[in-house]
Amino acid sequence: MSVGEIAGLIAAVAFVALVALTAVPLLKLGRVLEEVRLAVRDIGHESVPILTELQGTVRATNDELVKLSMVTEDAAKVSRNATVVSENAAQMTNLFSATLGGPLVKTAAFSYGIRKAIKGNGSARRKAKRSA
Repeated sequence: MSVGEIAGLIAAVAFVALVALTAVPLLKLGRVLEEVRLAVRDIGHESVPILTELQGTVRATNDELVKLSMVTEDAAKVSRNATVVSENAAQMTNLFSATLGGPLVKTAAFSYGIRKAIKGNGSARRKAKRSA
């Protein structure tokens, strides 16, 4: 054997060793890719029912939000009506106070004075009580 043949033989053996060393990671990578493929397939099969259930949940939530929207609109209407009623009551109170309050106080004072006059002079009675 010549030196060139020995060098070729060593190169062939080195190449076979390199192929053997790279074959192991490639086989492991093939297994990993197969597992990924299976996981993606399982996720695809399991995600369809989950998405269908989620779609139903979203629809039910939207229905409840519509109902809640109606309730809040009704509450806003009631609040507006209550505000109008309270404003009207305040205006009626002011009107009553302005138109009848002053004359009623004057009438009450006048009737008190007349009762005191009919019962007699209060100052003479006080004088009699003090001297006794």
